[in-house]
Amino acid sequence: MTPLREINEFLGKKRLAVIGVSRNPKDFTRTLFRELLQRGYDAIPVNPAVEEAEGVTCYPRVEDISPAVEGALLLTSPAVTEKVVEECAHAGIDAVWLYRAGGAGAVSPRALEFCQSQGMHTVNGECPFMFLPGAAWPHRLHGFCRKVVGRYPK
Repeated sequence: MTPLREINEFLGKKRLAVIGVSRNPKDFTRTLFRELLQRGYDAIPVNPAVEEAEGVTCYPRVEDISPAVEGALLLTSPAVTEKVVEECAHAGIDAVWLYRAGGAGAVSPRALEFCQSQGMHTVNGECPFMFLPGAAWPHRLHGFCRKVVGRYPK
């Protein structure tokens, strides 16, 4: 499946775990989580150090969510990502998005290898804001610039 098709399929899911949501309401992870909620996603925050985010109960592990989610957006560090993708597989989640804006983000080569070995669908190293229709102008500009330089997913 092409990267852009993986992105569109992932964003077509409505019940998503958002793993690594910060306790800080001003953190980017919370901004993205709020955006998903505002767009009608049944977004479930996951972070063992947070009790709730934006009024939604936060779960310590993806395996604790019931009913199950359709996909998982990972906003974690690469070292944590490796453990979390294993937990996602154990929970029966076959679609994961390894977030990245700057730096490594959640992307880990070992995590990607694991996902591939399990037949999991992955979005590797993209920011969901670039692909959400009608996103704020900085995100649209970022997507436009990547198209101009040929780095936009196809």
